[in-house]
Amino acid sequence: MRPSIESALRRSAELTRNNQLVDAVNVAEAAINRATDDEHAEIQQWLNDHTDDFTGREG
Repeated sequence: MRPSIESALRRSAELTRNNQLVDAVNVAEAAINRATDDEHAEIQQWLNDHTDDFTGREG
């Protein structure tokens, strides 16, 4: 996954934790839409691995 996409996903997680859900979805959606087909599986895995980043809970 390109660093710019990972950065956008991290920003989306931060916005989610700060209850800025509309902005979080917009950032994540833009990143996912820029991703290549090859990156989609990696993005899905990243999201699965970083669920706590979005909830603010520690696993």
